[in-house]
Amino acid sequence: MKMRVVLGDDHAMLRDGLVALLQREPDIDVLGQASHGVDLLRLARTLNPDVVVADVAMPVMNGIEMTRRIRSERLPCKVLCLSASAQPKQVLMAMEAGASGYVLKDNCYDELARAIRHTCNGQVFLSTELVAPIMNAYRGESGGRAAWTPPPLTWREREVTRLFAEGCSTQQVADRLHISAKTVATHRSHVFRKLKIRNVAELTRYAVKEGMASLD
Repeated sequence: MKMRVVLGDDHAMLRDGLVALLQREPDIDVLGQASHGVDLLRLARTLNPDVVVADVAMPVMNGIEMTRRIRSERLPCKVLCLSASAQPKQVLMAMEAGASGYVLKDNCYDELARAIRHTCNGQVFLSTELVAPIMNAYRGESGGRAAWTPPPLTWREREVTRLFAEGCSTQQVADRLHISAKTVATHRSHVFRKLKIRNVAELTRYAVKEGMASLD
């Protein structure tokens, strides 16, 4: 039986190239593709893939946030993150969110099919260049930096943070999440208190630093 895959990346040329590559593999079937995280999540819900391949830096909802949503909804698929970034903190954030692997875009044509097979077999896959830096970061030994700790926000607080960082107003956040403006304000207040920040500008800097939003 073929492994069922959906793939998301906002760069159409790269996405089409990866789909073409994977379709040549006799044991892989690409069911669909998306240009941003919300559409990719929809495909994960409706097409029942075995593996979701997600660009970390997708717009609307990035790959790490989409991975958290997949795990929170208990969808049965595995998630493989794609990224041009080899920063240990971002890799660890993806794994903490529930990803089963992390593939560098420099290597993705060579490694992606192999990574899909590993994750379908219940294994964790990291691009070779990431293994030593991630082990060091996990142990707190990378350049004397402190060990990485999970972000303190709940999933809903992270959604509110991401939308504010993308420039949404309180009412726009409420409309996007289908909750009241008062509830949005409460979540924002909780976020400010937890992060010890005072305004949306500081919130935006936090969101960019943590990979929840980009400056693009």
